[in-house]
Amino acid sequence: MRNTEIRIEYLSPTLRLAVSAEHTFGTDALLLASFACPKKHESAADLGAGCGIIPFYWIRSGCEGRIFGVDIQESAFDLMRKSVGMNEGIENFTPVCADLRDLRGMIGAGSLDLVVMNPPYKPVGTGILSDSETDRIARHETACTLSDVCESAFYLLRYGGRFALCIRPERLCGAMYEMRAHKLEPKRLRLVSQRAGGAPWLALIEGRSGGREGLTVLPELYIESDEMRAIVGEYRKE
Repeated sequence: MRNTEIRIEYLSPTLRLAVSAEHTFGTDALLLASFACPKKHESAADLGAGCGIIPFYWIRSGCEGRIFGVDIQESAFDLMRKSVGMNEGIENFTPVCADLRDLRGMIGAGSLDLVVMNPPYKPVGTGILSDSETDRIARHETACTLSDVCESAFYLLRYGGRFALCIRPERLCGAMYEMRAHKLEPKRLRLVSQRAGGAPWLALIEGRSGGREGLTVLPELYIESDEMRAIVGEYRKE
């Protein structure tokens, strides 16, 4: 039986987020939200938004442009709608229940400044598939591939718009290949380690629609650092 119990987590003293055992979030989502935070009035979308942590992180950061949270699962869509209802004054966030491979008529082509995704880390055929459909969608490419994600991002972005994702380092070459194949030129890369001297466990990468060749590699980010504590910010569980 699925555990559908909803709990509330506070991203600030006044900003509340509904999460469940099926749709929660981890450090990687916070890192991606910080790495690719839209400017104040930019429009953005998070594909595979889950509970909506990335859009709500952006709202906490002061983003006022139109923000979409897209997820194929109704349970995630319902959580995002619940979070909107719990917080007064959030008028710029729109949850969308849809397959990211078919967003025509829901979000305008070439209408966004930024698209992000925290994608499934494992291709189909690797690792043990979970009995839970929610876990399978989150962890394995059963509902979409990196190619699908890049194609959707290119469709949604204006020329010069940005696409960002987080990925395991062993899949970085494949991610960059797919970005280039869909005219999303890799422009920024940052690796994440637990501490100085440790092997990176996550890569944050951002591409630009129609961008020219030229990749900037940023200093490594350490989980055990003041920078990470600033990224997390004020946060507590109810």
